[in-house]
Amino acid sequence: MPFVIAHRGASGLLPEHTLESKALAHGLGADYLEQDLVLTKDDVPIVLHDLYLDTISDVATQFPGRSREDGRYYAIDFMLDEIRQLNVSERFDHITGRAVFPHRFPAHTGRFRIPTFEEEIQFIQGLNHSSGRTVGIYPEIKHPGFHEQAGKDITRIMLEILLRYGYLRENDPCYVQCFNPATLKRIRHELGIRLRLVQLLDAPTGERFFQSAEGMNAYLREVSAYANGLGPALKLVLQNHTLVDTAHTVGLEVHPWTLRREELPEGITSFKELHRILAQSGIDGVFSDFPGESVTLFSVSS
Repeated sequence: MPFVIAHRGASGLLPEHTLESKALAHGLGADYLEQDLVLTKDDVPIVLHDLYLDTISDVATQFPGRSREDGRYYAIDFMLDEIRQLNVSERFDHITGRAVFPHRFPAHTGRFRIPTFEEEIQFIQGLNHSSGRTVGIYPEIKHPGFHEQAGKDITRIMLEILLRYGYLRENDPCYVQCFNPATLKRIRHELGIRLRLVQLLDAPTGERFFQSAEGMNAYLREVSAYANGLGPALKLVLQNHTLVDTAHTVGLEVHPWTLRREELPEGITSFKELHRILAQSGIDGVFSDFPGESVTLFSVSS
């Protein structure tokens, strides 16, 4: 049975990347909890999916005039003490204020905060201790090139925190993911980190590499030289029926993203059917906005 990675926590039920969302995902049986990481102005990694604060918080109200020329509010322009003042919301369009997923937790309600990476690790390890159940972490280094241009080494900062909290070996309950292959190669070859690494792959890039069986094989062999797994867009697994087996042949795990009740792939009639197809495909793990349902549905499909 594939293990379940809570995508931004139980983000289908509570605002993404809040500690409340992670606690719910932990309680619902998720095997791993995801952390997207960006840096503050004072070099603190916070758990935030985007570079921007204006799609999940009241930053425009609390700090008017602090946007850049493009009108966006970047986390990297704010000190941690300022970010701690923000109230987090269910994701919304930063122009219209409308919820991206209208049937989820009501936008602009509740009192939630943006946690630091260190706070979240302490929180998860505390839940593991009190529950007697080990749930892993699954951090993503977001936009390393953007941070490098700002003179910030987000990769090294993240790794220092991981090592401090005991995540350093391949069998530790941690995967590190990134879209940028150069970042993963640096972690493996230059910094000598043995943690499990996952190469993320979006649909357009994957479709370019997978135009032929030879192209797929060559790409997967290249990835296997520095990573332990592939994190492809869900579409790539559904369209390429040999992808999982080919990845396994070269020693790669496959963890597609993302399962959402509201966004079923074309031709799939139900969330249950989607889980059945994925279980039959042989994937090793999967990202889900509804981790509790995914745990249950995979149990039924096995």
